[in-house]
Amino acid sequence: MAGVGAPTDTHDDPHEWVSFEDPEEARTWMFDATFLRSHYRCIWGEGCQGVLDGPAEHLNQGCCSYGAHFVDDDDVQTVVRAFVRVRPEHMQFHRKAVRGGFLRPADDGSTMTRLVDDACIFLNRPGFPGGEGCALHIAAVAAGERPLDWKPNVCWQVPIRLEHTTDDHGHVTSRLREWKRRDWGPGGDDFHWWCTEAPEAFRASEPVYVSARDEIVELIGAGNYSRLVELLERPGWTPLPHPTVRSAARSAR
Repeated sequence: MAGVGAPTDTHDDPHEWVSFEDPEEARTWMFDATFLRSHYRCIWGEGCQGVLDGPAEHLNQGCCSYGAHFVDDDDVQTVVRAFVRVRPEHMQFHRKAVRGGFLRPADDGSTMTRLVDDACIFLNRPGFPGGEGCALHIAAVAAGERPLDWKPNVCWQVPIRLEHTTDDHGHVTSRLREWKRRDWGPGGDDFHWWCTEAPEAFRASEPVYVSARDEIVELIGAGNYSRLVELLERPGWTPLPHPTVRSAARSAR
C-alpha cells in the first residue's frame, strides 16, 4: 500500500506525506515529502546564524554550540574509533582531547561530546589552519571516507529525523521527516535561528532526497530508498512547496 498522507503539522505548517508498507516486516514507512522534495541545504559558513539565543554568524558554530548527544554505546564507539585516526592537523583541540578526553556526561545521564570554549571540542574555530568546522568531518574527507561513518549520529542526520512508534499489536510506524526546533526539547524555543525556517537555506540545486541520499539510505536501507524515490518522482504530482518557501513568497508580494 502506498499513498499521500494527511498533514501532521500545525495548520500554518502543512506538509504532504507519502507512505508504504514494509514488504519484510510489520512496519509502515512514512516520509515528509514536502521536506524531502524541497531544495533545502545546510548553509553552514554561508549565512548560518547558529543555534544560540542571538545571531552568531561570525562564530561559525552552526549547530555545534552545545556538543553532540550520543544515542547509544554504538554511537559512542563510532567516534572513539574515528578519533584514533584524527591527527592534530585536522583538529584544533586535539591535545585537549588526548589529555582530558572528548566525552562528558549529560544532565540526563547520557553521554555527549565535551565542550571547549563554549562549543563542541571537535569544532575547529575560524582561523584554524586545518580548516574550520567539524574535525571528524575534515579527517574523514582526508581519509577518503564518508563523514557520516565518523561522526555522532545526530551530527550527520540533522536536519533529517527518523522516529519510531509501536502500537498495541506490535506494528511499527517509522517516520522520516524534517527536524524541527521542537525536537531539541525546551531549549529549541530559545534558538534565535533555525535552518529549516530560513528561506535562504532552500536554494539548493537538488532536492533533499537526492542530495542526502547516503544519509537516507543509512537510515532506511537501499530497498526502501528506491521505493521512496518511486513515490517522490511519480508523474503528474506537483509537490506542496515547503512552508518556509511559501511564507517567503507571500512576504515578497
